[in-house]
Amino acid sequence: MNKKKSIGKALLIGVAVFALEMTLVLGAIGFATYYRGVINRYQVYLNDILSLTLTEIDANDLEKCIESNNKSESFEKSQDFLNRVKETYDIEYIYIVKPLNTDEIDNMMNVMAGITAKEAKEDFEFYSVKLGELTGDGYTSEVAGKYLESMDSHETTYFSNKTEFGYDYTGIIPIRNSTGKAIAALACDVSMNEMTKVFNNYLITLLIAGALLAALTIAIAYRWLHNRVIDPIKRLEVSSASFVASNRSTDNPEDLKFDDPNIHTGDEMESLSNSLTDMFKDMKNYMTDLVSVTKEKERIGSELSVANKIQADMLPKIFPAFPGMTEFDLYATMDPAKEVGGDFYDFFMLDDHTIGLVIADVAGKGVPAALFMVISKTLLKNRALMGGSPSEIVDYVNEQLNEGNDADMFVTIWFAKFDIRTGKGIAVNAGHEHPAIYRAETGKYELDVYKHSPICGTMPGMHFREHEFELKPGDRMFVYTDGLPEATNAEKELFGADRVLEVLNNNTDVSVHELLYNVTKSVEEFVGEADQFDDLTMLGFYYNGPKEKSE
Repeated sequence: MNKKKSIGKALLIGVAVFALEMTLVLGAIGFATYYRGVINRYQVYLNDILSLTLTEIDANDLEKCIESNNKSESFEKSQDFLNRVKETYDIEYIYIVKPLNTDEIDNMMNVMAGITAKEAKEDFEFYSVKLGELTGDGYTSEVAGKYLESMDSHETTYFSNKTEFGYDYTGIIPIRNSTGKAIAALACDVSMNEMTKVFNNYLITLLIAGALLAALTIAIAYRWLHNRVIDPIKRLEVSSASFVASNRSTDNPEDLKFDDPNIHTGDEMESLSNSLTDMFKDMKNYMTDLVSVTKEKERIGSELSVANKIQADMLPKIFPAFPGMTEFDLYATMDPAKEVGGDFYDFFMLDDHTIGLVIADVAGKGVPAALFMVISKTLLKNRALMGGSPSEIVDYVNEQLNEGNDADMFVTIWFAKFDIRTGKGIAVNAGHEHPAIYRAETGKYELDVYKHSPICGTMPGMHFREHEFELKPGDRMFVYTDGLPEATNAEKELFGADRVLEVLNNNTDVSVHELLYNVTKSVEEFVGEADQFDDLTMLGFYYNGPKEKSE
């Protein structure tokens, strides 16, 4: 199993990372703002010095001096002014150069440079420059490029540069003659060494303050999160775990335990706690009810199982039903849609040469239909055994079923009396499906369509008409309930009477048992995964003809 991760640790790490990120971001913003402010002040400072100095330089005269490599009186005045600027202002250098190229050496030509009296006294040769002298490798090609670019600019150009003496910040402004041509560059350097120290001290201070602020933020945020989030979640975890543990250790819902997490934060966490508490209480009540309902369902299921067996036992299920009679073969099946059904079939000998055949379908499903089926079957068989025509028998059953039928139940009945000596029969069809009859002379099944009588059990005083039919040796009869043609697949398509005839005519050379089995199999393949909504009941009757008389 994976090691359990702590939400408190995760939140602490998250808060720490967030606090450090915010400290770094704010520190970076503060440092950048401070740095930009200092640089702006340097730029203003350099621009003022350069602009002032530029007013004291005669550009046209300077151009002639550079070209002739000779100093003029105006040149000397400009040199004196640069010296005074160097003496007056806190700058590193102020000088005039003529950018030549961006080669590695001799890319600049010195014109003049300001020096202080102290510098002149200490080492005049070192601090002063000679007019027309090339700088050798004093400027890198990159720095020389900056000076060349400044010659095309009409504004002061600034850049920082690392030298052997430290960091310098340089401002350059082009010196233009009366025609606007840039003839040299006036530059001023200020040392950034002090500023670098200030920046470093500022950065160290900022980091220390940021670390302290981050630590304080982490401590406060974590304390708040612990009281408002982490601790309530842990309490909910403990309460939920106790409920799960009690659920696994007992089968009695009354023994389930859920400890109140006792959260009173006054926010969504408290609402969540109350909701979980209510949910677990409702779950306990639901499980208690579920156990009760399950027991009741098991009891009902057990009773339905018994009812199913009783119902099955009421239907003839031993085949061959009349082993000593060779005049006919018959077979019947009933598959209920629920535990118990409303369909039924029956067959019984009324005398030594007359058989009664019954197939019926009670309206509805389940227990009510099963009870009505028991009553209908019992009434019909008992009355048939007393004698009389099929219409008299069904008339009687109809009258009895109408008495106290407040539930408005009804049943469709096909009942026939068939003489096995002559092959002649009389049937009553009370709202039932048309039987299918196979004629040996044609070799196929066809529906025996005639006018029905009304359904049985809906209206007292009804008289049910009779229908005569005749089977010759080799003829057959197939009767069924509406669960066969109305079987429905997943596409809501009905099996239909045409498919019934198709299946029957594809099985003209099989026994009556195989016939019903093949019909059932065809219906199951057609329906597929769709639910069975109606009982499926079938009865097949093959007439072989009367017994031959012994000599």
